[in-house]
Amino acid sequence: MPERFLVGIDIGTYSSKGVLIDENGRLIASHVEPHGIDLPRPGWVEQDADAVWWRDFVVICRRLLAQSDVRASDIAAVGVSSTSPCLLPVGEDGGPLRPGILYGIDTRATREIGELETIFGRRALFDRYGVTLSSQHIAPKIRWLQNHEPHVWARTRLLLSGTGYVVYRLTGAATIDIYDANTYAPLFDNHTLAWDQAVAEQIAPLTWLPRITWTCEIAGAVHAEAAAITGLAEGTPVITGTADAAAEAISAGLAQVGDLMVMYGSSIFFILKHTHFVRSRHFWVGPFLEPGAYAVTGGMSTAGSLTRWFRDHFAPEEVAAEKAGGANAYAALAALAASSPAGANGLVALPYFAGERTPLHDPDARGLFIGLTLSHTRADVYRALLESVGYGIRHNIDMMDEEGIRPQRILAVGGGVQNLTWMQMVSDIAGIEQHIPDQQIGASYGDALLAGVGVGVFPNVAAAAGLISHSIIIRPDCTMTERYRPFYELYRELYAQTAPIMHRLSVLARSQSDQRPA
Repeated sequence: MPERFLVGIDIGTYSSKGVLIDENGRLIASHVEPHGIDLPRPGWVEQDADAVWWRDFVVICRRLLAQSDVRASDIAAVGVSSTSPCLLPVGEDGGPLRPGILYGIDTRATREIGELETIFGRRALFDRYGVTLSSQHIAPKIRWLQNHEPHVWARTRLLLSGTGYVVYRLTGAATIDIYDANTYAPLFDNHTLAWDQAVAEQIAPLTWLPRITWTCEIAGAVHAEAAAITGLAEGTPVITGTADAAAEAISAGLAQVGDLMVMYGSSIFFILKHTHFVRSRHFWVGPFLEPGAYAVTGGMSTAGSLTRWFRDHFAPEEVAAEKAGGANAYAALAALAASSPAGANGLVALPYFAGERTPLHDPDARGLFIGLTLSHTRADVYRALLESVGYGIRHNIDMMDEEGIRPQRILAVGGGVQNLTWMQMVSDIAGIEQHIPDQQIGASYGDALLAGVGVGVFPNVAAAAGLISHSIIIRPDCTMTERYRPFYELYRELYAQTAPIMHRLSVLARSQSDQRPA
């Protein structure tokens, strides 16, 4: 039998990544395509579906084939993931009607959350679906589209995710996997694993919603037009695919019950593999990628986006040095942070620059520095930002522990793991061991593995994830954990004390935005 190859492509917040691997998981080719996000108003985060998602997919496909001597006809399957959840209205001609509305960092639908809670009852939503609505959920954003862009709503015929749009362009099939569909609650019923018709009548027509499948099911085959554009062979199987975080979890080696992935990307995302469905007021719970598997998930709204923000606005020397051939700006900033002591010389930050997801579920939370004096330096400010992410991770893990779902093994993945100074801070703050996979390609590698499950290269998802090994373990220093404890306690108190002020500022910012000329 000729050797089979697999393609995986992930559309991320700031870049898209693709890999071509063989059936043993060996990397044959890879490519990264950078892009940006659009921030048209406070609380709005968008991306263009054709100019970013589809263009990146096409470019990456062609680059992977060009880098290797693999024939397109030898590619057994394609897997896709994207930032999630995401909302894209598509018209009758199959084209996007507006830019895609991104995941929980887009907080525009705060009022619509309240409307849905009024319609269905907040307690009833939790009792029936086990969900507390937040900016992470798609149903409020669908309602926002109906309320605020009726001209788009009138032309809409499909509501797709980022992954779903790429698969749709490849195959003509409108699909979504069960894991991603769970973010559409209460449209999606995680008991029946189907769209809830009674709820849909209040939010969107059922005919606009994609077909729900398991992640590794074949959504369709690459059609002739897509083959000509991408270089893939016509008829190549394409799996339904999933969210970037779920694919990243597979690339991290999340195989056992009790494994927790902490994904250090533009935001933080958590996936804990669990044995059954549990109710949680702090986290999102639902089926995972295959029958019989469940996941407890959560997410912080900012992480790498904070380091990017600081680099872009407060590190001109480091950026200039990198452009002149010097050290990477992020590496230079990591060294800068290491020059400040634990606790950043008495400076504490809240990382809620884009609201906060779990465990606060507060889209109107805002960033904060407290303790600033004239003696503080850039090093202190940057270290305080890094430490704030560590405090947020500890907050999430502590809340998991309170709900009886304490993780057994923590797998750290994403671009942030390259900053070992940061990883040590987090381990020290949270008192946790972090296992870093030897292969750090990310979600695109997970996509390729999942595609392999779809065509029988691997027997199941756990077997595919079991290929991953971990030789780097970041262990906490107990002395440092104790030193951080009072700062963590202040971190927890700060939100409770300042939330009312944050919310008033958020209202003011929205009011000013609404008054700006269109």
